[in-house]
Amino acid sequence: MITVSILRRNDKAIQGFKIIGHANYAKAGEDIVCAGVSAVTVGTVNSVEALTGIVMDTEMKNGFLNASLPDMSPSPALEQAQLLLSSLVVMLKSIEQSYDKYIKIKYVNI
Repeated sequence: MITVSILRRNDKAIQGFKIIGHANYAKAGEDIVCAGVSAVTVGTVNSVEALTGIVMDTEMKNGFLNASLPDMSPSPALEQAQLLLSSLVVMLKSIEQSYDKYIKIKYVNI
């Protein structure tokens, strides 16, 4: 199962996310749940960098992705990054609604 942790600050802003595990929906190379989660999470990290100029702190290995925003002052770029991260949550919830045996989303206050 894939476990998604959405990391939120006290002000409810998204600081980042952590993805751990494999869906095991199908064999490697055919697992649409893993592929979907990988596409939206890596795509979001790339979008944050390309569209806002903010480089997220990331660590990625097989079955693991940890990404967080750097500490920075409020700015229009940070607001845009929040919108992109909020969009990620919507996309992951859509996957979870269809494949809830293979992915779980939780919210972690940091």
